[in-house]
Amino acid sequence: MRVISEIELKGLMIQSKINDYLLAILVFALFFVILLYKMIGFSFTDEICATALFVLFFYAMIYSKDWKFNKIFLITLLVFLFYAVYSVIIGSNSPKAIFSDTVIQLKPYLAFFCAYQLKPCFGEPHKKLLRQVSLLIWIVFLLPLGLASVAYPRIFELTMEHNAYYGIAVTIVSICYLYGSEFKMRDKIIFLLLLSIGIFSSKSKFYGFFAMSVFMIFFFSGENRFRLNFRNVMIILCMIAVMAVVAWDKISLYFFQAIMGDADKDMIARAVLYYKMPEILQDYFPFGSGFASYATYSSAEYYSDLYSDYGINNVYGLSKSFPKFISDTYYPCLAQFGYVGIALFLMFWAHIIRKVVRAYKAGTDTQACIIVMLIVGFFAIEGTTGSTFIAQGGFVAMMIMGIIFYELKLSEMKSDETDAAQNN
Repeated sequence: MRVISEIELKGLMIQSKINDYLLAILVFALFFVILLYKMIGFSFTDEICATALFVLFFYAMIYSKDWKFNKIFLITLLVFLFYAVYSVIIGSNSPKAIFSDTVIQLKPYLAFFCAYQLKPCFGEPHKKLLRQVSLLIWIVFLLPLGLASVAYPRIFELTMEHNAYYGIAVTIVSICYLYGSEFKMRDKIIFLLLLSIGIFSSKSKFYGFFAMSVFMIFFFSGENRFRLNFRNVMIILCMIAVMAVVAWDKISLYFFQAIMGDADKDMIARAVLYYKMPEILQDYFPFGSGFASYATYSSAEYYSDLYSDYGINNVYGLSKSFPKFISDTYYPCLAQFGYVGIALFLMFWAHIIRKVVRAYKAGTDTQACIIVMLIVGFFAIEGTTGSTFIAQGGFVAMMIMGIIFYELKLSEMKSDETDAAQNN
């Protein structure tokens, strides 16, 4: 039996502290970033979490032996630094606006990479606490709020600012429960039950995510692992058809009717942002229009000249006097990064998906694979008509994904060690 050295013991103790602190940040985020930030009237709780996570990251780096830095994290930081400098050079907005948007756009990546770099390894006590917190939030807050919305729909506006944020909160809390569970059939059913109350949000994109979750839970995580054959292809096509049907009203409303001018005035902004995106990409080839210039909070707060340049400054919700809907969706803001930035964005997600698919095929850690894919699907759907990825919900979801992604790496390492031992 190998004796643990004093240095190794110290390392294990430091890692134990890191695990405890990281869980504390996550629990704090669930309460004060996802649920209560509107009611407490303090909108900087996600900045507090981001700062705490960054401090913990540097604490771990200082006590590590080699200061080993994730290469993709470093590349991501360099990419954002390039775009920040590029934005200043082309004058996409004021320096203050560019700095603000740089921080906002970078924050979800920092959440993911910092959590991943902390090498978290939550034990059963950590996961049990996360399960209990998730159930407590659901029972005490989310379920009563959803039921109350039946009699008083404005309850979401008063407590969470918007009904869409209720669906996001339900999603993140449910995913936290699933991560903390043993991933038995009982846990999967409970996850879907927790998730199901998101229907009170009345958002079509939530219906689509719920349909995807049911499919992933029952067809990808069972003992009989998913195989690509005729039967399963038909199941996938049926799932896509169901998602399209439940979302069709909103797709038609936001895009077709808005473009044709048949929609209400408060539904036009998203369609206009999408409509102008290709033109901006072409005019600002290949690096885009720069930070704080288009379809972001900072471009509204420090009103960008781009809206008047492209003749959309008089559109309801996109005007300087009423810019409420400028940051109401995510994908159009990729025009700020140009074709190069979009390619890098797709490469990042392709890397995540490729790692998960490889681990899934190897049977390494099905639970981790399913949860990561659920989060990827959540962002993919949310990005169509929401800016969740760069908002509070995106920060927390990316932190969760970073934690789980490292556990997936640990499972792969253990599997490789087992294979090597067997071969020897």
